[in-house]
Amino acid sequence: MTGDRDRDASRRPRQARPRDALGRPLPYGSSGVEPVSEEPLPPAETLVSARSLVEAGRPFAAHEVLEARWKAGPAQERNLWQGLAQICVGLTHAARGNSVGALRLFERGAARLEEYEGPTYGLDLSAVVSCARDRMDTAR
Repeated sequence: MTGDRDRDASRRPRQARPRDALGRPLPYGSSGVEPVSEEPLPPAETLVSARSLVEAGRPFAAHEVLEARWKAGPAQERNLWQGLAQICVGLTHAARGNSVGALRLFERGAARLEEYEGPTYGLDLSAVVSCARDRMDTAR
């Protein structure tokens, strides 16, 4: 890492600072959760990894896995990956007690998934949207 920010030799931001399970930064030298890779996974592996992280109480890390896929994937799949990532950020906000932020991200994520018309890699988008809408009702 270079300078006073977490950047690699090519000056790209990297996640060197330890974080808690909900993605909050911890003081340097603390032991946090294991960071997830910043390299994009193939679509099916992305979904398995993200689901596993959500089930383990790490929706922020799931968002990072999904974000890597959305940034590396084809433009026509952007709403899928970004919508799923936004729902994970909504889960993160809800777990942190930020109901306003949770509601906004659930709404954005659900709207993107409702617009999406591409491959779903076996994911039942209507069930995901329904779950997000249930969470929105809880966040209100």
